Amino acid sequence: MAEIERKLAEMGLELPPLRSSTVGNFVPAVKTGNLVFLSGHGAGLPGGGMLHVGKIGADLTIEQGYDSARQTMLNLLSSLKGEIGDLDRVKRVVKLLCMINAAPDFGDTPKVANGASDLLISLYGEAGRHARSAVGMVTLPSGMAVEIEMVVEVEA
Repeated sequence: MAEIERKLAEMGLELPPLRSSTVGNFVPAVKTGNLVFLSGHGAGLPGGGMLHVGKIGADLTIEQGYDSARQTMLNLLSSLKGEIGDLDRVKRVVKLLCMINAAPDFGDTPKVANGASDLLISLYGEAGRHARSAVGMVTLPSGMAVEIEMVVEVEA
């Protein structure tokens, strides 16, 4: 078993099945050179639907947002594996753009985004430490709580 997937299993987590988008004319990941750019992903569940729907700070708690960010990262990692074949090929996580469906007065978006960041650092150590933006949004597609884009550097 690959090292990263072994770590996921030890944490009681697993990659969801690869999902294809039916909502637009785009692909989940694009590799150019040694960089992979991943489209915005949400906290979709393997059986369908979202882990949580609604606004953090109004309908949902920070903890629910954190869990949504972690599930979103699992979905991103599944798409990344689909693009590069082996998550052990990740050399560095470069950047996350974390978009949080937030109530107008919600200012703790970094605490929500930590659900994704903490998972990456647990899996990749220093190579998982990344630049990040965590911004509140008025709305996200289908009312999802979190949407994240990611850029990673991979071994050639």
